[in-house]
Formats: sequence, structure tokens, C-alpha cells
Amino acid sequence: MNRLNLAHEIIEFKANSSVFDIKTKRKDIFVYGSVKLAKVTADFDWNPGSFYGRNHEFEKYAKGYGKNSINYESYICKLTADIDWSRTPRLFIKPSKDAKVFTGKVFNKSEWKDFMYNRLNESDNTRLTSATMIQISQPYFLIKEARIWIVGKKVITSSYYRFHGDIEFEENVAVDGLDFAQRMAELYNVADAYVMDIAMTLDGWKIMEVNCINSAGFYKGEVTKIIQALENFYK
Repeated sequence: MNRLNLAHEIIEFKANSSVFDIKTKRKDIFVYGSVKLAKVTADFDWNPGSFYGRNHEFEKYAKGYGKNSINYESYICKLTADIDWSRTPRLFIKPSKDAKVFTGKVFNKSEWKDFMYNRLNESDNTRLTSATMIQISQPYFLIKEARIWIVGKKVITSSYYRFHGDIEFEENVAVDGLDFAQRMAELYNVADAYVMDIAMTLDGWKIMEVNCINSAGFYKGEVTKIIQALENFYK
């Protein structure tokens, strides 16, 4: 922000609180930071402010992307709902809304029961409850995963964040992956700006999930390009 000579303000939450002090009176504000910041400011009268809680939920974007989404045939239920393990001994389970509640991964029946019991009974657990909504799907073989930043339906920058097995490391996201993300951005628009996590599978590139740009980690994405794209878009 300093290098681009853009006005900004750094804020800090008070301990164990959702309260923070802000000096500016401007309303033309874009929020970037923690999930808490994005969540708290989502209803502020700022433009564009925070996109948190809009079309980033699977139930919404899956209708737009269809079978291009890796979890297209998944279903949503409460954390403590009875899960049918008869079709497969292992299932991929993740939070359906707040991705920071726990990290999605493949569980078998006993692992999931142990995980639920331990997390719900942790003394410092303040976010995971029996009413937390989860998304369940069949496990998918993944080769590599990448994050794509999209502003105004255009791919702005990208970064790999995970490789599986013995796949050879690549510094830059493959062109066919970027082309796939661009096609998906044109097919369905989640928000003015968002991040799309994609994965190379045995069936080609698929959308892993869509996340709120206001609280998304950067990995090796070019931050300057993101900020400049936002500046140009909102002019």
C-alpha cells in the first residue's frame, strides 16, 4: 500500500472482542485482513467493503458451476448428523460456510467420531458447535491445487499452494489451469472480486471451492496486481 501510495488504515481488534477503532470517515473502503474483520464489516455502509457471506457458499455457486465443481454431488448437513458410511469407508468432510472452523480432509467413521468428540469438548473451542454445517462428498484424487484471484470476471494473479504425491514442482500455475479459471469466471460471477481454488484431477481441472477475497491468504500471488486491479475496477 505504501509502495502504491494508496490511503489505508491499519486496525487492531481488542482482545476477545469484535470491537475496533477506526479513524477515517470515508465510505469508499475495501477490507483486507482476518476472517473476523471480513465478517464484522460485511454489513457496514462501506463500498465495496467486505463480500463476506454472499455467494461464497457451495449451495449457491454449485448451481452456477455445475459439474465443474469437484464437490458437485456432495450434500450439506449438521456436524452431528448421522452419516451414511455404507457406500464408502472414507469421506471428504469440510465446513460448508466458515472454512476456518476446521480444515477439511478425508475421514473414516472412527476418525470422524474421534474428531467431533475431541473438538466439541476442547476448553478453548468457541466456534465449532453441534449446529455447525458441514459438506460431505466422495474423496477425489488430487494432483495439484492452486488459488486464482478474480476481479471483474478476469483472472488477475495465481499461486500453487499444494502438490500431491511425487508430482514435480512448478513455480507458475499451468496455462490450462488459468484458462479453466477464466472460463469459470465468465460462466458464473460470485462477486466483483473473489478467490477460486482449483485442482488438477484425473478428470482435468475442477473447482475446489470459492472463498471471500477479503480474508484470503496470498501464498505467492502478486499482491500488487490484486490491489491495482481493485483500484482500476472501482474507479
